[in-house]
Amino acid sequence: MKKIVIPIMLVAIGVAFYEQTTDDKNVYVGVIAMAVFMFGMMQLSAKTPSKNQEKEKEDAE
Repeated sequence: MKKIVIPIMLVAIGVAFYEQTTDDKNVYVGVIAMAVFMFGMMQLSAKTPSKNQEKEKEDAE
């Protein structure tokens, strides 16, 4: 999954930066590129364990 998400995020960043350099800026393209990037970040960070995971286990007991 990570092998697919990271290139898609890089393409979205590239499109967003390219869109900002053009004379005729399209807001919708920038918003969609940013949404794709944020979705990718959400997917990648969902697998990161919580820093307080041990404390939550102790509180539950």
